[in-house]
Amino acid sequence: MSDFTSNFWSVYVAGITVFSIAACVLLLWFSGKAKAMTDSDNTTGHVWDGDLREMNNPLPRWWVGMFIITIVFAVFYLYLYPGLGGRAGSSGWTSKGQLDAEIAKGDAEVAPLYAKFLSMKVEDVAKDPQARAIGERLFMNNCSQCHGSDAHGGKGFPNLTDGDWLHGGTPEKIVETLTKGRVGNMPTMAAAVGTADDVKNVANYVLSMSGSPHDSVRANLGKEKFAACAACHGADGKGMQAVGSANLTDNIWLHGFGEQAIISIVTAGKTNVMPAQESKLTQAQIHVLASYVWGLSNSAAAN
Repeated sequence: MSDFTSNFWSVYVAGITVFSIAACVLLLWFSGKAKAMTDSDNTTGHVWDGDLREMNNPLPRWWVGMFIITIVFAVFYLYLYPGLGGRAGSSGWTSKGQLDAEIAKGDAEVAPLYAKFLSMKVEDVAKDPQARAIGERLFMNNCSQCHGSDAHGGKGFPNLTDGDWLHGGTPEKIVETLTKGRVGNMPTMAAAVGTADDVKNVANYVLSMSGSPHDSVRANLGKEKFAACAACHGADGKGMQAVGSANLTDNIWLHGFGEQAIISIVTAGKTNVMPAQESKLTQAQIHVLASYVWGLSNSAAAN
């Protein structure tokens, strides 16, 4: 990683750029000074196809002029814009600055529309066809990479349409999740549960909670050991939204189903991160996006 934190690449790029321009200047100068050995008829002595002779004529002036203009333009460009490694151009232009300006311009153009939605409740915004269309585009651009274009999620990424919420599915909680993000942490619990055999018994007990296929003998043995997990998931295994722990009784498996999947999580733990959107989206955009997400699992109320 030191290669990416030092100034080596900046110096390398600047060196290559300066060398390339200098080489072009030298090439132009030497081509004008070099004298080729010619015969009395101004040919180089090279003959093709019997009578096609190579002449020793100078480069056309328009070509030389264009070459010089190109070199001058390159120097002038590097003076105004970034191009010499880490050197900022004198114009102060940056790609990030241009992007920020374009985003600010776009935000200003749609500000009146967003202001209308921001003054409405999430439930009411979810019923507005225009707001749903905007929310869908926001979702596609910012959320679909993890949750899928249909919001059905996948392994490790929650399904947003089924009403199963780790931290709560109220409008306020969705806004909070989008704004601040979430960090879900399932610690390694193998040592707290006991032996490897105990972990296997607990896995079967967890499967029994949702009526999933399991070994009933092992499930009975694992019930007592589940006490190590009850602090987060509750004695009944229904989870606690206050800490974002999963409901183990609903047969929804975020990180994989089956005995081995549960053993793996209990043994190695699991950390999930939902990135905060407050640095990417405005408060009004988060409000509209939250309305769209809320409507996915409350379709009857949103129509």
